Amino acid sequence: MNKLHAQRSYQDRLARVQAHIHDHLSDELDLNRLAEIACMSPTHWHRIYHGVFGETVAATVKRVRLHSAAGMLANSAIQIDEIAKRCGYPNLQSFTRIFSDSYGMPPARYRKEGSHRQFHDALEEQRESVCGPWTVEIRDVPEMSLLTIDHHGSFMQIGEAFDRLFGWLAVRDLIEPNVRLIGVYHTDPDAFAENDLFSKAGALLDQTESITIEAPIERTVVEAGRYACLRYKGPYADMISAYLWLFGKWLPQSGEEVREGPVFEEYLNNPRETAPTELLTEIYMPLEG
Repeated sequence: MNKLHAQRSYQDRLARVQAHIHDHLSDELDLNRLAEIACMSPTHWHRIYHGVFGETVAATVKRVRLHSAAGMLANSAIQIDEIAKRCGYPNLQSFTRIFSDSYGMPPARYRKEGSHRQFHDALEEQRESVCGPWTVEIRDVPEMSLLTIDHHGSFMQIGEAFDRLFGWLAVRDLIEPNVRLIGVYHTDPDAFAENDLFSKAGALLDQTESITIEAPIERTVVEAGRYACLRYKGPYADMISAYLWLFGKWLPQSGEEVREGPVFEEYLNNPRETAPTELLTEIYMPLEG
């Protein structure tokens, strides 16, 4: 087996397992079953996966399940016991304990007091001034050429595309210490049906232009220009509220005009190594001028 064929084989195996995890959160994700999907012995599969992604398969399953649960807690009225079942935790007590360990508070309290609440509260205030303990900077952003994988559907699930992109880079030994991970969002979730949402999981590397690419990897250019940048701290699942505040509260009072083009997010730390409450994300809105 030549080197290119081996890379494609590992890439395909990684992608199959990641897709299965994201699509079957309510199922019992037995590690031996995932090894079968990867077409490897359980021992070797676990070592390869851990080596590529820097976390075990079990850690990925837990992280994705809790991310999905946090999204439903923050952005829906679904009963907590139903959320637990949908995310693979039929035992509510066990779900509460595991969620609390990762998010710093039990699910019911998170729904009432999570970081999404501060944006909701600011939107509901009737004062004329821009509310909230957040600052928005106007930045001149240079053109960026990204390596990307397309994602169709809920933005909450773009993590699967990032996992596939990370796997593609890792098996080619292209993970650089200063790689920047960027999500590009082309459609408005308030204006499009979930199935019609379109985004891209991207990476910016020093050597992007010299890398030979093949499907599903593409090159995507983020246009240079003026952008409003909001730095957000907290779980990715809560960022819908940050967008509502940025577009609904800050923009109308800023004197700025939004420019045609996608918004993008830059993820400043690694969700595999960082507690959800400590994640840092910069949200960029394109501006005229």
